[in-house]
Amino acid sequence: MEFVIKISQFLLSLSLLIVLHEFGHFIPAKLFKTRVEKFYLFFDVKYSLFKKKIGDTVYGIGWLPLGGYVKISGMIDESMDTEQMAQPPQPWEFRSKPAWQRLIIMLGGVTVNFLLAILIYIGMSYFYGDKFLPNDNIKDGLLIESPVANKAGLLTGDKIIAVDGDKIETFSEIPEKVLFGKEITIERNGQQSTIILPQDFLAQLIDSNHKGFIDLRMPFAIVQVPDSSHNKTSGIRKGDIIVALNDVNTKYADEVKPALEKFKGQQVEATVLRDGSDISIPLTVSNESKLGLVYSSGATPETLEALGYYHFETKKYDFFESFPVGLHKAKEKVSSYITQFKAIFTPSTGAYKGVGGFKAIYDIFPNYWNWQNFWSITAFLSIMLGVLNLLPIPALDGGHVVFLLYEMISGRKPGDKFLEYAQMVGFILLIALVLFANGNDIFKAIFK
Repeated sequence: MEFVIKISQFLLSLSLLIVLHEFGHFIPAKLFKTRVEKFYLFFDVKYSLFKKKIGDTVYGIGWLPLGGYVKISGMIDESMDTEQMAQPPQPWEFRSKPAWQRLIIMLGGVTVNFLLAILIYIGMSYFYGDKFLPNDNIKDGLLIESPVANKAGLLTGDKIIAVDGDKIETFSEIPEKVLFGKEITIERNGQQSTIILPQDFLAQLIDSNHKGFIDLRMPFAIVQVPDSSHNKTSGIRKGDIIVALNDVNTKYADEVKPALEKFKGQQVEATVLRDGSDISIPLTVSNESKLGLVYSSGATPETLEALGYYHFETKKYDFFESFPVGLHKAKEKVSSYITQFKAIFTPSTGAYKGVGGFKAIYDIFPNYWNWQNFWSITAFLSIMLGVLNLLPIPALDGGHVVFLLYEMISGRKPGDKFLEYAQMVGFILLIALVLFANGNDIFKAIFK
């Protein structure tokens, strides 16, 4: 069932983005009386799941879910229809239109992508508002269990005050800023200091394959007492939170493990938080430093607030306030994605190792249905699609835009043969990028 939910979200989001992107090309093409021969969701390599011709356009759904396309008459694109291009130009063809009209048609797809993201962020701001954890409300520092981060000098309990001189306002900013930062200002035991991260810090994190990087410190909450547990009859129950073992405080789950090492093979007096009260329960620690209990180190914001661990803040926006807020969020996401993109094309960072394909996108979606998560992911993917399509690769919108700008500035139109060869080279580059990204997915699945 979880697979069905994840794949449904993945396909719905992908389909929505592809259809709207292609409509971004389709609408201005129609406005400028340019013939659109095909409008397809997914690719129809020798076969279509569905197709219907309405007017001059065949609308259809292909079987290969790697994207979609519109085939515009008189345009050198991935169809490589050289036979049509060998004929004299017709008034309804793309190549017969003024350069400024062709430019608008080519920019239509990415324009829709960015507008869609802005609209989603506006809508989310209005309907959901923002729930966030101010950095100042993290009193006991963060959970940092990554060996790579620890080697670089970041430890559990550290408060991250600033990255590259920019003060951290909320917890949600921290992981990404640290990943792409250089200089981290921390507070440890009341003293501030600066940590310089290695240039290949991101590459080291990817290679380590350690789950988790920077997170909130969570309580040690019991979720199951197995029948096989040596503490089955101790009186401990599901929902109990262990806050101390003998004289050692264990407010956070990361403090329990070293305490168990200290008391292995002994009986301890555990202080347990149950229904708002502290009770004492004798527990036995095995020689392997285990309690024989199943615990969770995760909790909802509501639970954490009720337990007094953190205080989250919620900000609501009225209809008109949501517009500038949504616009700002979209701008921040574009800036964030461009930062990631720069890191990928800077070999010394090793960020290219983290590039993923369709499986990586699929994995972003949770295994439960939540509309807020769905729209948030879809907005980010829309920005990602917009930025990627602006790359100056001939097979992408950005490549066509470069040639059109050259034509508009120089007054000389590139020859059809040149455009055909450029399209071929661009298509090969694009296939190489797709293979690299999806190859990374396969490599991680097999070897990590």
